[in-house]
Amino acid sequence: MKTDLPQSFRRLEYRPPVYTFDQVELDIALDPARTIIKSRIEVLPGKSFEAGAPLVLVGHELEFVSLRINGEAHRHFELTPDFLTIHSLPKEGKEKFIVEIICVCVPEKNTSLMGLYVSNGNFFTQCESEGFRKITYFLDRPDVMARYRVTLRAREAEYPVLLSNGNLLKTEKLPNGWHSAIWEDPFPKPSYLFTLVAGKLECIEETITTSSGAKKLLQIWVEPHDLQKTRHAMDSLIASIHWDEKRFGLELDLERFMIVAVGDFNMGAMENKGLNIFNTKFVLAQPETATDADFANIESVVAHEYFHNWTGNRVTCQDWFQLSLKEGLTVFRDQEFSADQMGSESGRAVKRIEDVRLLRQLQFPEDAGPMAHPIRPDEYQEISNFYTVTVYEKGSEVVRMYQTLLGIEGFRKGMDLYFKRHDGQAVTCDDFLMAMADANGKDLTQFRNWYSQAGTPRVKLEEHYDATKKQYQITLTQSCAPSPGQPDKKLFHIPLKMRLITNSDDQVEQLLELTQASQTWTFDNIDERPVLSINRNFSAPIHLDFEQSEADLLTLFSSDDDPFNRWEAGQKLAMQMILNHRLPDKQLIDAYRNLLMDPKLDPAFKDLALTLPAESYLYEQCTSVDPQKIFTARRAFRREIAKQLQLEWAALYQQMQTPGPFKSDAVDAGKRALKNLALSMLLEANTAVWAPMAVNQYRIADNMTDRYAALAGLVIHGAREATDCLSDFYERFTNDALVIDKWFGLQSSRPPVDGLEPTLGNVKKLREHPAFKMNNPNRVRSVIHTFCSNNPASFHQTDGSGYEFWADSVLALDPINPQVAARLARALDRWRLFAAPYQDRMKSALERVAAYQTLSPDTREVISKALSS
Repeated sequence: MKTDLPQSFRRLEYRPPVYTFDQVELDIALDPARTIIKSRIEVLPGKSFEAGAPLVLVGHELEFVSLRINGEAHRHFELTPDFLTIHSLPKEGKEKFIVEIICVCVPEKNTSLMGLYVSNGNFFTQCESEGFRKITYFLDRPDVMARYRVTLRAREAEYPVLLSNGNLLKTEKLPNGWHSAIWEDPFPKPSYLFTLVAGKLECIEETITTSSGAKKLLQIWVEPHDLQKTRHAMDSLIASIHWDEKRFGLELDLERFMIVAVGDFNMGAMENKGLNIFNTKFVLAQPETATDADFANIESVVAHEYFHNWTGNRVTCQDWFQLSLKEGLTVFRDQEFSADQMGSESGRAVKRIEDVRLLRQLQFPEDAGPMAHPIRPDEYQEISNFYTVTVYEKGSEVVRMYQTLLGIEGFRKGMDLYFKRHDGQAVTCDDFLMAMADANGKDLTQFRNWYSQAGTPRVKLEEHYDATKKQYQITLTQSCAPSPGQPDKKLFHIPLKMRLITNSDDQVEQLLELTQASQTWTFDNIDERPVLSINRNFSAPIHLDFEQSEADLLTLFSSDDDPFNRWEAGQKLAMQMILNHRLPDKQLIDAYRNLLMDPKLDPAFKDLALTLPAESYLYEQCTSVDPQKIFTARRAFRREIAKQLQLEWAALYQQMQTPGPFKSDAVDAGKRALKNLALSMLLEANTAVWAPMAVNQYRIADNMTDRYAALAGLVIHGAREATDCLSDFYERFTNDALVIDKWFGLQSSRPPVDGLEPTLGNVKKLREHPAFKMNNPNRVRSVIHTFCSNNPASFHQTDGSGYEFWADSVLALDPINPQVAARLARALDRWRLFAAPYQDRMKSALERVAAYQTLSPDTREVISKALSS
C-alpha cells in the first residue's frame, strides 16, 4: 500500500517572498482547445530578497512557449512540470525588471474546475486557492499583491461577453471575427482573486447611489434562459451593499460590481474582486423552482461574497494558514446581515438557531475527528482540504465572541482600526486580534488560544443553592480533549452569558468570562432556588456538561426569555430521551402542545423547536455508535409526537396557509415551514390517511417550497403515491438543472422504509440515469454525497454495502475532480466512533481506497489521516 504523503507546509516556516510584483498585464486569446496567455510582469525585490536569487514561478498543466526579460529573449531557466526557475536576472534582481512569458493551456480538458475551464460552451475561472498557476507561471501566493490590466480576446460570435476584474476601459472589433475587451483593477490583489468570464451571457443590471453619493453599476450575468431568475439575487446584493455601509461604514469601491452564475463549480461562490463567480444554485430563484431555503441561501451567499470586498480583498491573508481571517470574519458578517433581514428579534433568534445547528451537526464532529485542526492551522498538505466548517463556521463563532466580549460598539471600533491599519495589505489573524484589543484597551492574550487549538472545549458546570444564606453558587471547569498533534491544551478565554430565572423575574443577564481551569461565582440575595440559563444565545462554541433536571429543562423550554436557550432545553430533553430509548412523556408532550398553540411565538421558531436533534449530532453524544438503533429510537420518538399531537398538527396545517401571491419574506417562510412540518408529522402518524392531502398539496402548489415538501413527505414515508409524483416532478422540471438536483437528492435521502427497496439500490440506479453527470459537482453532491453524508440510516448498513459504494464513488471521482472526491472521502473519517460490525467494514473500505496507487494528494491526505487516527 502506498503510504507516502505529499509535502507538508508549516505556518512557522512562513517566509516573505524573495520577489514581489507591481504591475501585471495579461493578454489572453481564448480558445477551448488552445488558449494562449501572454503575461508582462513588473518584478521587484521582496522582503526576503537576496542578491542573485533566482525567480521561481509556479505553473501546472501548462505548455511553455517563450520567456523574455526586459524585452530580450532569456535562456537561463529551468523548466519542470510545476516550476519555472529563472536565473541570471538583470543586476542580480536588485532593481525592477520586466518578465514576459507566453504559455498555453487547454480549458476544455480541465475537469478539475480549477484555473481556466469551459462550462456549457463558456469560459470561467476559479483561482482560489491555487488555480492561477494553471493559467500562467506566477508567484501564486496571497502575499504577492499586484495591479492587473487584462486584455481578453475571443471570437465574437461564440463569446460576445468578455469580463474580468475591475473597470472596463475599452472594447474593440478585431480582424477575422474576433473582438477584445480591456479591464483594469485599480486595487492591488493576489492572484487568487483574478478571474475572467467569456461566453453567451445576458445580464440584469441596476444603478445605485452609495452613501457618499457615487453611482455604481450592478450586473448579474447568466445564461439567457435564466435571466428571469435573477431578481432575488440582485435585491440581495443591493441590500448587502447598503447594510455594509450602515453597519461598518464600508462602501463599494469600484465603478461596477458583477456576479456571474455557472452550473459547473466546485464551491458555492468566489469573491474575485468586482467579478464574483457563483454556483447557479446561489443565484437563480423564482417561486416555482426555488424553496424558501434556496431564497435564504442566495441572500446569505450573495452577502458573503460581497462582504469579502473588504474582508478578504481590500485586506487579505498573508498566507493560507490565515484563511479564517477572511472566511470566519465574513461568515460572521453574513450571519449578522441575514439576522437583520429577518426583521424582528424572534427572527434573529431563528437565524441564530439555524447557524448553531449547522455548527453542531458538521463542525463539532470535525473537531472530534482525524481532520481536526485549529481555525488557524499550523500545518497542511493540500490547502483545498482546509476549506472546512472549522475555518468558516467555528471561525465565525470566534469572531462573534469578540463582539460578545467587547459589545457591538467595541467590535465596530476594532473593525475601524483594522481597516485603518491594514487596508491594501496581506495580514494575519494576530493583526485582527491586536486591532480589537488596541481599539478597546482589552487584554486578549489568552483569547489567542482559540486560533491555535483544535477541539471543542468542554465546560463542566456544578451548581449549589443555600436556602439559609439565600446564596446561589456555580462552578465552571474547562477542559479540551487531545486532538491530532495537540495532546495538551492551554486554557481558553470563554465568554458565557447567563441569567438566573426565578418567580420574581428580577435577575438580569450577566457575562461571565471563564479564563481559569476552574472558577466559582456566588450570587447573593436569591430568595429561591433559581433555574440557570447559561451560554445564552450560544455565546461560546463549547460542550456544556450540566446535569439539569428534566423539571428545570421543562421550565426553560416553557419560559426562558432567551429564545436560543429555550430551543436548547427542548433539544436536550429530546436527546436524553432518544438516547435512553424513551418515548416523550406526558409532561414533554404537553410542553410541545403549549408551544405549538402559543399565538405569541414565531411559526419559524415553533418549527425549529419541534425538529429533533439530527442523527449525526446524536452520534457525537455516544462512545460507540449503532446507527440503526439510533435511527429506530429517534423515529419512534418522532412518531409518538406525531400521534399524540395529531389534532394540533391538523389544525396548524390549516392555520399556517399563506393565501395570495408568493412572498419570500421571513413571516410567510416561517408559516410555510411550520405548515410543512405539520404535514410531515401527519404522514408520520398515519401515512395512508394523510397521503391524499399531501398529493393535493403537491398538485395545487404555486411554489417549490410547498410542492417539494409534499413530495418529500410522500417519498420519505414510503407512500404508494410517491412514485407517480416523482415521475410528474421530473417531467415538469426536466429542463431545470437545479430542480432536477432536488429530484435526485430527495431519492438519495430516503431513510429505510419497511417493504421498499433499500435506498442504496435506488441510488445506484440514479448514478446510471441519463441526467447524472459525474463531472458536475452539483449532481454528484445531490446523489452520492447526499446518500453517503446526509442519509446515515440508509448508508450505515451492517453488511457494509454503503461503504463499498462510497469507495467505488471516491475512486471514480478522484481522477475527474480531486476536490469533490476529497470532500466525499470525509464521510468515513469518523469510523472509530462506530460499533462493530460497522467499524470493521468502514476500515476495509478506507484501506481499499488507500491502496489505489494514483490517488490524488487531496484525497490521499483525508484517507491517510482517517486511517492513522
